[in-house]
Amino acid sequence: MCGIVGFTGSAQAAPILLDGLSKLEYRGYDSAGIAVRDGEKDTEVVKAKGKLKVLKEMTNNGDAVRGDCGIGHTRWATHGEPSALNAHPHSSDDENVIAVHNGIIENYQELKEKLVKSGYSFVSQTDTEVAVKLIDYYFKKYGLGPVDSIARAMIRIRGSYALAVMFKDYPGEIYTARKDSPMIIGISNGETYVASDVPAILKYTRNVYYIGNMEIAKLVKGGVTFYNIDREEIEKPLTEIKWDAEAAEKGGYEHFMLKEIHEQPKVVRDTINSVVKNGKIDFSDVGLTDEEMQKISQIYIVACGSAYHVGMAVQYVVEDFTSIPVRVELASEFRYRKMTLVPNSLVIIISQSGETADSLAALREAKEKGIKTLGIVNVVGSSIAREADNVFYTLAGPEISVATTKAYSTQLIAGYLLAMQFAVARGEMTEGQCEELLKELFTIPDKIKKILEDKERIQWYANKLAGAKDAFFIGRGIDYAIGLEGSLKMKEISYIHSEAYAAGELKHGPISLIEEGIPVIGVLTQQELYEKTVSNMVEVKSRGASLMGLTTYGNYSIEDLADFTVYIPQTDPHFAGSLSVIPLQLLGYYVSVAKGFDVDKPRNLAKSVTVE
Repeated sequence: MCGIVGFTGSAQAAPILLDGLSKLEYRGYDSAGIAVRDGEKDTEVVKAKGKLKVLKEMTNNGDAVRGDCGIGHTRWATHGEPSALNAHPHSSDDENVIAVHNGIIENYQELKEKLVKSGYSFVSQTDTEVAVKLIDYYFKKYGLGPVDSIARAMIRIRGSYALAVMFKDYPGEIYTARKDSPMIIGISNGETYVASDVPAILKYTRNVYYIGNMEIAKLVKGGVTFYNIDREEIEKPLTEIKWDAEAAEKGGYEHFMLKEIHEQPKVVRDTINSVVKNGKIDFSDVGLTDEEMQKISQIYIVACGSAYHVGMAVQYVVEDFTSIPVRVELASEFRYRKMTLVPNSLVIIISQSGETADSLAALREAKEKGIKTLGIVNVVGSSIAREADNVFYTLAGPEISVATTKAYSTQLIAGYLLAMQFAVARGEMTEGQCEELLKELFTIPDKIKKILEDKERIQWYANKLAGAKDAFFIGRGIDYAIGLEGSLKMKEISYIHSEAYAAGELKHGPISLIEEGIPVIGVLTQQELYEKTVSNMVEVKSRGASLMGLTTYGNYSIEDLADFTVYIPQTDPHFAGSLSVIPLQLLGYYVSVAKGFDVDKPRNLAKSVTVE
């Protein structure tokens, strides 16, 4: 959930570290720091609480800190309050070892007690300082160098971590290690970079290595050597990142979120085209064959947050198109459930980053039980992509705003395509029916564009909601699933307490919360359920609710009931969620803007939840 950047080369390190950290601000943080070394000289460490601009001012944008090798970090507090003292980098007592760390060390207290008995003192409240001093302990005890000392520490540490470490006796070198937390290493023109996410180094190189779980890397100027936990040298393939560096910039939009909302027509089309060839679905790159699909007797969709809401929507589509039963599970619950998985089942893990801690753990749990796995991820080379049996890459490109929009939309598209191909492979949908659905799917990007052209009306209505303390979203079927996502967008970036309910559940308790003027957003795109949801909206209006109706063109009777109505173009009802979610994304965005909040970096949240 924090950001790591490291550099060794011929240029000045501090400006590169600060620039890289600025590209990771979306991950969420409360303090920042850098450590820079100039050849044989002592390492200079600068840390500050608050936004990165404080650190930039302290270092004159990095120009005041000289040296061509360094590491930097943005911290999101777990162990210890936000403060300059708890900020990274941390060092051993004599600054022999200096490091930054992402993740959580679960047995830090036990290790700390051992180190105190060995003469170490601690100045921070962090678990990171324990890792640094444990590495220093093994470095001095055995005298076998950085790789050995890091490997010994990794064996003792329980939890998740990505480490970037500098040693006093090894100037110009950075050592990295990881377990469950992401880390990439880039190479370009005699310079080497390390970061916890692609945008930090995309400006400098697109050629990267992915360091594996329980592996160590030694970074020198223009080169890298990899080792396994047994200190044996191993080979790693070099991967080219296809993202354009400009894709990670705002491109003239006020916020990344607004830019990413407007990118949805393109990324939806790109994701469709990635698996539709000559008018037919081709899963040869995904690797899931028709024969394998025919054998599947149960599907489990496992995810967190917005990806879980994708699973909720896709569940309806798969079960409509096929005879396969589908269960949607929260990854944080699935991993701890003592449940028997149905033989010949498929576990689908959905994650934008491919590094979500609970989702990754659920994937491993499924594999240990011998169940086939499929990852739907956006980041090439991520842990879920590497470890799943098959992978469907969504082509959303870099998503910087913490609140997902375009990644969500591409995950929905992936779900539709999987449902359609399952149906065809199992003889439950004809090729002709699939072709007609594909034709409709290809109209989705232009229909999203049409909705975006009407965003000023949504902005007008959002300004009226800015003073609300509570809001409710209701719908049935796919509309309920989309309401869950609309509600999440409202609460995570505008801080309005918001809940989504299946409309039929209102009378089982939630309707008691309806008061005069409270906003209720009804989603009504499923024609067969339209009248029932209208009845539920009548019930809440009679109790004083202020209604917004979100429906398809043609359902104009809603205007007699709702105070404000948004229409989406007509489409196959299975795909309606791809359209109805767009006004809800805009609604959450414009309410947040009206309230003056930091849209892209909402409080207490991080882009990739890589720890429990």
